[in-house]
Amino acid sequence: MTLTSYQALTSGVSAQLSTLRTDQPAVMKGFSELAKASLADGALSAKTKELIALALGVAAHCDACIGFHARALVRLDATKAEVEEALAVAVYMGGGPSLMYCASALAAFDEFARDTAAVVA
Repeated sequence: MTLTSYQALTSGVSAQLSTLRTDQPAVMKGFSELAKASLADGALSAKTKELIALALGVAAHCDACIGFHARALVRLDATKAEVEEALAVAVYMGGGPSLMYCASALAAFDEFARDTAAVVA
């Protein structure tokens, strides 16, 4: 794994997208509204929806997706066991390549959990 920090990755992606926020505000606002509506509590909890999003990020092999959804799961107090079960489903659906990205997802979750614990302490 060549990625060194999911904090740095998610911060960098957010910074790079600032150009689109300025140049394409309607698109970015629409995407933000879609995300809020899709991830809001409903028949499924926000945490369950983030677990699904993490599994989809793994299946899509998207490092930034993994970072953003792992961070959200830490904020939603997901347990490592919940994350691991969602990742097991990603492997079931995506096979070996998804299994390789599970390592990234676990690293991201651990990094954000460790950083959150350090802030609280």
